[in-house]
Amino acid sequence: MKNGLLFIVALFSLMSVTLSGYSQQWGLYTLYATKNGTKAYLVDTADVAATYKTWTFASNKKSAYSAYLIPGDTLVRTYTYTASGGMTGGGVTGGVQKVDWGGNTTWDFQYNSSTYTLHHDICPMPNGNVLMIAYELKTSAEATQAGATTTVSIKSEKLMEVRQTGPTTGVVVWEWHLWDHLCQNNNPAKDNYVTSIIDNPQLLNINYTPGQDKTDRWHMNGVDYNEELDQIAISMHFMNSVFVIDHSTTTAEAAGHTGGIYGKGGDFLYRWGNPASFGATGTAVFSTIHDAHWVPNDNPNYPGYLCGYNNAGGTGGKTAVDIWLPPYDGDSYTMNPGVATLPSTYAYQYNSSFSASNEGNSQQLPNGNMLVNNAFGSVYEINSAGTVLWSKATSSSHCYRFTKCQVRGPIASASSSATSVNEGNPVTLNSSAVSVTETSPTYSYAWSSGENTQNPTIYPAVSGTYIVTITNTALGCSDTASVYIEVLGTSVSETEATSAIEIYPNPSTGMIHISNMAEEDYSIIVMDIYGKTICQGDRLSEVDLSSNENGIYLIQVITGNQKTVKKIILLK
Repeated sequence: MKNGLLFIVALFSLMSVTLSGYSQQWGLYTLYATKNGTKAYLVDTADVAATYKTWTFASNKKSAYSAYLIPGDTLVRTYTYTASGGMTGGGVTGGVQKVDWGGNTTWDFQYNSSTYTLHHDICPMPNGNVLMIAYELKTSAEATQAGATTTVSIKSEKLMEVRQTGPTTGVVVWEWHLWDHLCQNNNPAKDNYVTSIIDNPQLLNINYTPGQDKTDRWHMNGVDYNEELDQIAISMHFMNSVFVIDHSTTTAEAAGHTGGIYGKGGDFLYRWGNPASFGATGTAVFSTIHDAHWVPNDNPNYPGYLCGYNNAGGTGGKTAVDIWLPPYDGDSYTMNPGVATLPSTYAYQYNSSFSASNEGNSQQLPNGNMLVNNAFGSVYEINSAGTVLWSKATSSSHCYRFTKCQVRGPIASASSSATSVNEGNPVTLNSSAVSVTETSPTYSYAWSSGENTQNPTIYPAVSGTYIVTITNTALGCSDTASVYIEVLGTSVSETEATSAIEIYPNPSTGMIHISNMAEEDYSIIVMDIYGKTICQGDRLSEVDLSSNENGIYLIQVITGNQKTVKKIILLK
């Protein structure tokens, strides 16, 4: 989810919910990029006159639609670019940039010609790639062969997942074409023929064109990615619907009707908002839709629901935000042929006092509040009762809210000197952090093994994951990273002298005895499963672990150059 990409700090979010009582502002910074302008801003919500950060862009690359801040504090934005003779039109962008915190453009990708162009929204993905919406022009002959009843060229739609390969280049690693998922019941001699439109909700009726431009008949404008489900949500202006498709497919599978983890290929897994678009009866919810997205799972009111920005579908034709729960059982959506898709209506609708005739977005926040963007008017935050807590005049298609730690917190990483070791052998855990927004940050380190240094040495007894929490001590902002270490077995072979050692009882309730020592000079080290030393001493005959937590402990008996490692289960 795009909102998931805002790298929300779960603990901070939980604290916000607890302390706010769903009535106070959430977060600290609001991001927006001025439409057709050369600047993007992070403004301080505690002082609407204070701008924490400003990005400035070239005058020939003005912001076109959406801008997102991703981990690493990089801005990903669309801008207006048209090649000589390139496609133009409402919502056309043509270019995507990544701009770092220092204002340096690290990627400048352009996609525009007479037959294709980027337009409207993008979605940065967790893997660093970017989902992009693009028109692809189909000739009137292609449209007729596809079953269209009007002889016109059509601006069809496609999605591209693009991976950066250089400063200005990218490769399409996955794509989906709407043209592969059409249907028509007009001419059985043409492509995409079905006997019944209503019995095929997984396909789009090429001839459903209720009064708009027959060339730009679908007009996709919003895209979101759900990493947990590996699904994509899209909104289409003239269809007044939200559609969900499978991203787990290969590009070849996405062109067909089978394959992927949901078995449907690139067909729609779900659609909602306008039953008439596939011949079903029922009330149309949306009247011009934008900004299809999933509500983040950290929202206390509607976690995992779908959301759309309803430009003219609210009370009195005003703008609304609609949230609904799709009929998804964890494996598939319920979408029965012949009837409108469920639910019959939204779970929640926020009715505004304004009319945003085109564009706009909302963001559902972790404390139950919501950010509402009246495109080219203002952005404001409301609580669950609809009370406005904060507002600012803007002129932006999309706006998003962040906490202080989302913007200024560290980004942690972890590694180890070895990824697999013999039982009881030493391994060094390594950690580091960057905070590109801060100058000379100071960090503290806390490992799940109990160590509080940046790069501790441990003696693992069993395979496991070691988690480090790195905190910027001046800000109180933290991030975590982890490394997995596989333990292969005892580090040395036991000699006759050490193999006779008895360590008992096992399991133990606390007091552990050590006997049958052939050597008078020996030492004992007791560690937990993470390799942290619990106690040690020379010539110990017993060890008391009764004050320790239940679990597995490692006892090393060292005699000269020999070492015996035994596991003890503490079960009090």
